Amino acid sequence: MISRIAGALLRATLVVLLIATPSLLLPGMTADVTQIVTLVSIFAAALTIFEYASVYPGIVEFRDAPPFNRIRFVALLAIVVMISMVVRGETVPTALNLIVSDFGRKIGAAIDFPYSPVRQVVLLLPDDTTAAHIERVRSAAGISYFVSMMSLAVFWFCVRVRNWPLHSGPFNVWVNLPTFDPTTGGDVVERLERDARFNIVVGFTMPFFIPAALKASESLFGQVTLDNPQSMVWIVAAWAFLPASLLMRGLAMARIAQLIERKRAVTAREREELQTA
Repeated sequence: MISRIAGALLRATLVVLLIATPSLLLPGMTADVTQIVTLVSIFAAALTIFEYASVYPGIVEFRDAPPFNRIRFVALLAIVVMISMVVRGETVPTALNLIVSDFGRKIGAAIDFPYSPVRQVVLLLPDDTTAAHIERVRSAAGISYFVSMMSLAVFWFCVRVRNWPLHSGPFNVWVNLPTFDPTTGGDVVERLERDARFNIVVGFTMPFFIPAALKASESLFGQVTLDNPQSMVWIVAAWAFLPASLLMRGLAMARIAQLIERKRAVTAREREELQTA
């Protein structure tokens, strides 16, 4: 009980740190922005404590199947911190900020080729955007997409090499998939595989679809300029992190379906051996 509450408090602290990072690193934050960040941090911390301090499942999937959520959190934190450092490097050119900015420029230029996700984000900017702002957005998009794909590769390694989720003990479907009801909707394996394919398809297309949808809706909502540093950090981070998260969820659902199918085959084989004995 004590260890579970301590773990929940630690996770809540890390979530607050994640939400507050842009406000701590970026210059020129107003009092209104500080108040909004404070309210969001309090809500997120309370939700995290409620989720992880409880024995029963809530809304967080794969809660007891590390390192699924840990990889996602570290990836999002790395994206937010690195993009904030790129923006901060323009006014506070420390050695670390310049290193991150240089890495962002190189990775952004490498990924910015025709029809690439980074190119779609750059094309989202208005025609009169300055070269410096285009470079900033390209660097942020390159960092965000690169870190997201690296997190996906790390999770794939955990699934294929480290035998996730069985390496940490038995997998409890009720705790780790609280929104999935195995008693309705037909065969469990077919539903898991269908959900896996849906998440993979949506996750793969989202980096291309989101900029296209924003570009098509300019007549309704206006042009997306990404001039505000804090807004740019969260928009670009979400643009790459959410699709990677869906791809990870698709891999996880496919893995669970594979484990259930394997367990069924073992059970059927044991039943046949008992009948023939």
